[in-house]
Amino acid sequence: MDLKRAREEYLSYLAVERGSSPNTIAAYGRDLERYVAWLAERGVTQPDGVSLSLVEGYVAELSGSGLAASSVERAASSVKGFHRFMLSDEIARTLPTADLPLPAKPQRLPDVISREDAARLLDQPFPGTPAGLRDHAILEVLYGCGLRASELVGLDERAVLLDEGLLRVFGKGSKERVVPIMGAAADALERYLERGRGALAGRRPCAAVFLNARGGRISRQSVHSIVEKYGRVAGLRGLHPHTLRHSFATHLLEGGADLRVVQELLGHANIATTQLYTHLDRSHIRRVYLSAHPRAGV
Repeated sequence: MDLKRAREEYLSYLAVERGSSPNTIAAYGRDLERYVAWLAERGVTQPDGVSLSLVEGYVAELSGSGLAASSVERAASSVKGFHRFMLSDEIARTLPTADLPLPAKPQRLPDVISREDAARLLDQPFPGTPAGLRDHAILEVLYGCGLRASELVGLDERAVLLDEGLLRVFGKGSKERVVPIMGAAADALERYLERGRGALAGRRPCAAVFLNARGGRISRQSVHSIVEKYGRVAGLRGLHPHTLRHSFATHLLEGGADLRVVQELLGHANIATTQLYTHLDRSHIRRVYLSAHPRAGV
């Protein structure tokens, strides 16, 4: 069986046995069509004619072609999966990609909004309706507490301890953490709980803090829509809940918060994840140094 036919067999395997999505199959199909054509240009049409040096040359050529690093990484993954399939299906006797390292994924800096943009978003007029009070509280809590959308959706009334200025949040892996809620976020949440939530609640009791129009727990999709809607009004197109979480972390660090404290607030298991938020401008780093180092002003 030649490489062209093997490619078709592999795509069929992904669809039937792996249950891969049509988008995934289409992407792998394009990647492997280009790969098989590249090999054919070099006189290689049979699976066992492929060597590690050939595959490395192909990946190097992709890297130098101007493709995004994520596209190169996916193409290399496609090639590795293709060769593993050919070996396991006895289409090939060798595995030339066994020692092929995948290109390193670039660290993507989180999207953030400025303090001024956050103020414009949160200080805009909100309807005085139950839904308006809810929407304002959602935005304030996302930015004021750094919650993920899933954490906000999963928040129950019993987890809100406003008298103590705390929220009990269940994050990834159902890990519980306690985060402070103060100032504007606490005020907006209190107004919603006192004047909005009861009007939204249906006949069947629901433990959730944030309710939809039918009295049930609001969905993540609805939270995304709410954030995007009010962001658009404030001139912030394409705003997402995670952008508010990223901004929460960045603005805390810019204000001098300790990285370990921010890690705890965000619920990150690894501090390396939190370090992505240290993309602070040089002027801020200089200000912190001047204010903190005992010999900086001598």
